[in-house]
Amino acid sequence: MHLKDSKIIVIKIGSSLLVDDNKQIRKKWLSSFAKDVKELKLKNKKIVIVSSGAIALGCKKINYNKKNIKLDKSQAIASIGQIELMNLFSKIFANYKLNISQILLTLEDTEKRRRSLNAKRTFENLFELGFIPVVNENDTIATSEIKYGDNDRLASRVAQITNADTLILLSDVDGLYTKNPKVFNNAKLIRRIKDLNKDLKNIYVKGVNEYGSGGMQTKIEAAKICQLAGTSMVIANGLYLNPINKIEEKNDCTWFVPKVSKLDARKKWIISSIAPKGTLVIDDGAKKAIKSGKSLLAAGIKKVSGKFEKGDHIKILDKKNNECARGLSSFTSEEVFKIMGHHSKEIEKLLGYIAKSEVIHKDDMVEI
Repeated sequence: MHLKDSKIIVIKIGSSLLVDDNKQIRKKWLSSFAKDVKELKLKNKKIVIVSSGAIALGCKKINYNKKNIKLDKSQAIASIGQIELMNLFSKIFANYKLNISQILLTLEDTEKRRRSLNAKRTFENLFELGFIPVVNENDTIATSEIKYGDNDRLASRVAQITNADTLILLSDVDGLYTKNPKVFNNAKLIRRIKDLNKDLKNIYVKGVNEYGSGGMQTKIEAAKICQLAGTSMVIANGLYLNPINKIEEKNDCTWFVPKVSKLDARKKWIISSIAPKGTLVIDDGAKKAIKSGKSLLAAGIKKVSGKFEKGDHIKILDKKNNECARGLSSFTSEEVFKIMGHHSKEIEKLLGYIAKSEVIHKDDMVEI
């Protein structure tokens, strides 16, 4: 797999790449990265950068230890660090005549359809103007209930919204290993993954650094989103100078092959949801109906979990708790609880008003 065929590329940078163990900014590394981005731009690639580092740079600015920071304090420190982060990017990228812009996103900006479309238009306009969007989660206002919590999944959602061909996750390891490479000498790098469920059995997915909020597990979640949205994803070691060039030169990385996606933009958005609000467990008959392209009716629902409103993202599980579809609910969780297991003709009597017969319409649902 190669970057040369990609027209839109999203690159995620972890905090450990910007700030070293001694809490010093890695300016030389960032300059080499900017040079790589310049080369991609000269090849007419559209680039989006998702960068961690606001809290790390904020801590450095005020000489504060990140460990055990409470949420309200981290929001303030993120506010301080955002300016430091953008100044750093602006100064170094200007050396290569690259213009950057800032986009701060919250979970609702991608999970609410209208807001995700607004974000998409902003990205498209910045591409037309020749600017490189630098994206981060808006940590200054996000609460624990409405946070991504990591920039890996944020990057995957940005890749889906921008219809990117490739997502690059730059990390502090070469890729995904069979075991922890920092502990086991016989750990082997997995270079290509086609089926996440089959290929990821009994392999190492743990790991987190001081400044980062994620680990390998969040990268796997990002890969799931990318595969379903039809986007290639690669986990590569970003600690090298010129890390993007190294991907092409060395190929010491892990590529996740996307599933062939024939979904339209709206259904890609549905399937890529990061934070479904609820879960429905269905019987075999309903599962068969979904597979044949039909809507989900109340009669086939066995269990309801979570609290959700009309239009919210919902996971659909079979009797073995395997996810088989995702969709947008036509009812609230309270309404579904009242009508589940009942025939569509009974819905009006059970709810006291005329309602749709489909709990999730086929046009609002994607089979997994």
